[in-house]
This record gives sequence, structure tokens and C-alpha cells, in this order.
Amino acid sequence: MRVYLGSDHAGYELKVHLAGHLANLGYEVTDVGPHAFDPEDDYPSFCLHTGARVVADPGSLGIVIGGSGNGEQIAANKVAGVRAALAWSTEIAQLCRQHNDANVVGIGARQHTIDEATAIVEAFLVTPFSGSERHARRINQVTAYEKSGELPELP
Repeated sequence: MRVYLGSDHAGYELKVHLAGHLANLGYEVTDVGPHAFDPEDDYPSFCLHTGARVVADPGSLGIVIGGSGNGEQIAANKVAGVRAALAWSTEIAQLCRQHNDANVVGIGARQHTIDEATAIVEAFLVTPFSGSERHARRINQVTAYEKSGELPELP
């Protein structure tokens, strides 16, 4: 599986660690950047490009990393077709894949140790979407809105 990684300065060290670790596990890793530490860089370009690459590459997944992971997942979610979730535990990483078919995970590098963050990412990558009808129905509702811009009927 191909995995795209993007970060900002706060997530740079974790991104570099994950790129090597995931490659050693057999993942095909693409580092979207930054490719050098810059304490003044901005996350949106790296996260938008990470999301765009995931959408253009069916079956791939993405990881966006910052200090909290919040801004990074918000930026990635601006790309049509991205379903980015902020994960702060292995359980949340599993749920965002099982229930939401998340294709990008946001991680806060300042919120976790390297080992904790690595476990969260590994849980995200190995957990499949449940395929449950109710979860698929909900994802389809969000996708329909994303494509049309029309709000769904309220029940």
C-alpha cells in the first residue's frame, strides 16, 4: 500500500521517523514534505498536496502531522474526496477507518511520544472499513453534499 506523508515543522521529526518505519514494514512511502526542517513553514500546502495525492491514488492512505494535528486534518479535508480524521488513540484510529473509511489521519506530534504516534498510525493503516450499510450510507451522504453543495433534507 502507498502511504503519503505531509507535515509542518512541528511534525517534521515524527514524519521522518514514520517514513523510515513504514518503509521497513513494507509500505510504499511518499514523503510529500517538507524535505528539510524550517521552523517558519506552513502546513496547508503540505497537507493539501498529501490529500490530493491520496484522492488521485485509490487504495492509498495519507498521514498529516503537526503540533496538534488539528489544522493539518482541517486543511486535508478541504480536498474533495478526503475524509481526514484526527486520531489521538489507537481506538480512534481504528474507528475512523471502520466507521468513516477515513483515508487520511491527522496526528499531533506534540501530543504523543514517538511510540504512541507510531502505534496510532499502524492501527490506522491496518484497519479496514467495515463496509457496514449504515456507515456506507452516511459516507455517501457526505460525498453527495461534497459534489453538489446541496444540503440534504432534514429527517
